Amino acid sequence: MSESRIPPRPVDDWTDEVDEAFSVLRAHAPGGGAVTGPGGPAGRPKSNILGIYAWHPAFVRGWMPFSNHLRHSTLSDRVREMAIVRTTWLGRGEYEWAQHVRMSRAAGWLTDAEIDALSEGPGAEIWSPEDTAVVRAIDELYEVKNISDGTWAELAAGFDRQQLIDFVFTVGTYDMHCTAFNTIGLRLEPGMTGFPEAHGPAR
Repeated sequence: MSESRIPPRPVDDWTDEVDEAFSVLRAHAPGGGAVTGPGGPAGRPKSNILGIYAWHPAFVRGWMPFSNHLRHSTLSDRVREMAIVRTTWLGRGEYEWAQHVRMSRAAGWLTDAEIDALSEGPGAEIWSPEDTAVVRAIDELYEVKNISDGTWAELAAGFDRQQLIDFVFTVGTYDMHCTAFNTIGLRLEPGMTGFPEAHGPAR
């Protein structure tokens, strides 16, 4: 794809309806951008992902509360980011991978060694048995859209039912993000560090 199929909507073109739709997120926008509600172009986030969402205020109002739940779910920050970084690596969702690698490093949720191991998978030597089960579960969800009984039992030994639900929906949601944003043509912003060259671009 030589260019985005749906480019970000310029902030000067946002309407009061768009500002109102984003105001539900306040300071918890996807990608870490602060959304403070109406206030003109100067106060609007300029991230590419929110610029794409800005074309569809009704979608924003329906989608963003769920997205915000995933950001603050019953999962620990570390497990949530393991799920997102591994899923977007597998699905070649470069934008979300880059954003969450950056956020995880800045917040101390994942170490560089853990980020590297998430590129390798459940066989990486760094993982504890509990971590191995998490990464294996991500791979199984991505590859066959299910988790085997054995892996589920290992997860359930450490997660309660709310965490299990949040885990499955987090992986499924970011798998969907990969499909949607690769199809739309979401591009990295200046200064973002994308996939290592060996991994290659999105399909």
